[in-house]
Amino acid sequence: MNKTVAIPKGLAEVGKKYLKDNGINIVELASFSDDEILKKAKDVDGIILMTDPFNNAIVQHLPNLKIVARHGVGYDNVDYSFLETKGIWVTITPNANADTVAEVTIAEIFDMSKNITAIAEKMRLGDFNYKNNHLGFDLAGKTLGVAGYGRIGKKVAQKADALDMKVIIYDPFVTQTTVGTLVSKDELLSDADIITLHMAVTDDTNNFIDSVALKSMKTSSYLVNLGRGALVDQEALINSLKNHEISGAALDVFDQEPLPLTNDLYTLDNVLLTPHIASNTVNAMNRMALDSAKEVVKVLSNENPTWPVNRIN
Repeated sequence: MNKTVAIPKGLAEVGKKYLKDNGINIVELASFSDDEILKKAKDVDGIILMTDPFNNAIVQHLPNLKIVARHGVGYDNVDYSFLETKGIWVTITPNANADTVAEVTIAEIFDMSKNITAIAEKMRLGDFNYKNNHLGFDLAGKTLGVAGYGRIGKKVAQKADALDMKVIIYDPFVTQTTVGTLVSKDELLSDADIITLHMAVTDDTNNFIDSVALKSMKTSSYLVNLGRGALVDQEALINSLKNHEISGAALDVFDQEPLPLTNDLYTLDNVLLTPHIASNTVNAMNRMALDSAKEVVKVLSNENPTWPVNRIN
């Protein structure tokens, strides 16, 4: 196969090997900025894209492009509808990281509930008494509100149920569940002790948690977001945390990534910050690399992909 695919430098070796074994040439890019693509990859037939934004305007300079394969499950960094009009597939890797993201979600809930990171940091500074005034709380008996009941949301709900948490679920597209109870958005906000977000970003879910939603939550409640930054009005959340309208938050995604060091979130002691690590395991990275590479090979072999988010006639 005489085809060329642009890949991120961080792509796991299993993905690179699959492409090479199928006769595809690869071009490794340090970033997917317009300048980098035009300089090194303007003749590519496919792209494997991580979290970099993909600019619509660049498409007119990529005459051979047939597929943008997302290395992950979210696709808010690429305009799949626009690319559909250009005959370009957009795909995702939905089965590659659901377990990992669910595990990291539970890990951050554990961390937040027990103040583990904060206490460990204070210990390194010689403050052995910080723990005495920063007691955690048990998860058993608490209510976890899961917003978005797709692959990840289901796994989070199952794990929380095993921890003896009460699980409530908001998802307008779901009519039944084997774990927990389906509720309205208003009930989710008012009843949950912890709310965790696992929705795709759409017009309906953009700023799903805004100033109104935050005021509807318990003052003792916590927010967890390992989904997408756009699900939360970040400035409204900062104000809510500053004013203790909610007790705390755990955030892995932000409006701008990396999160600028000047951001007010760094000044708050009631927020756990991690740099988009929800899929940061060897296992998940290997699966996402391989699955995205398989989608590229399928499309460049004139087959339909397995996990498209648009439709090419």
